[in-house]
Amino acid sequence: MKRLTIFAMLLRLLVGMFLGFLLIDCDKSSGNEPDLNDDDFNSLPCSVGSIDEARLISTCEGCEGVLEFPGPDINHIDTLPGFDDAEIKLKVTGKVYKSGGTEPACGVVLYIYHTNKDGVYPTKGDETGWGQRHGYLRGWIKTNEEGEYTFYTLKPGNYDGPAHIHPIIFEPNGKYYWIDDYWFADDPLVTKEEIESLGGLGGGGNVLELIQEGELSVGYRDIELGKNVPGYE
Repeated sequence: MKRLTIFAMLLRLLVGMFLGFLLIDCDKSSGNEPDLNDDDFNSLPCSVGSIDEARLISTCEGCEGVLEFPGPDINHIDTLPGFDDAEIKLKVTGKVYKSGGTEPACGVVLYIYHTNKDGVYPTKGDETGWGQRHGYLRGWIKTNEEGEYTFYTLKPGNYDGPAHIHPIIFEPNGKYYWIDDYWFADDPLVTKEEIESLGGLGGGGNVLELIQEGELSVGYRDIELGKNVPGYE
């Protein structure tokens, strides 16, 4: 009888402890940490901005192309169409920094598009949106935790001035805008006067000094968000 009494007391003690743990756990999750919705996810590190909250900074025709990125899971590395068969294969890489130029900016979408080697924005006929104007030589990259980006593509040809690659920025906060085009230092049309005419949008450094690494012509450019962009705050 005595053994049964002791067993019953131990059983009640264990049940009480178990119920106590349940109450503590419920109290911890009783509203102090609300469920995440879509807007909350957009504020997480390296999440892209919400297209619904996108706002154009300054003026730009065709900047909406940056909002046509295929989804939030885009990578910090992209290869554009035509790269494998290109006569001159480019690798363009660098880092994107927050305003001030010291802290890496993750989750920034970089949209790039350019002509083919003949200076034409080529289309296949099935393009949609701004692809009908920009052609199919375009891509989207999302910077990683270190602010890094890289894209592989062919070297564009000249038309109406220096050969160039158009870059457009879409920040996680919804701001989107264009920065100075990528130019090439070995282009005879890139003169001192042309360089001085630029506004330094994105922090300058847009004239790529290409370095040959195997079959790749490699150029480096770092970008500072909002730098010298009119209307940026």
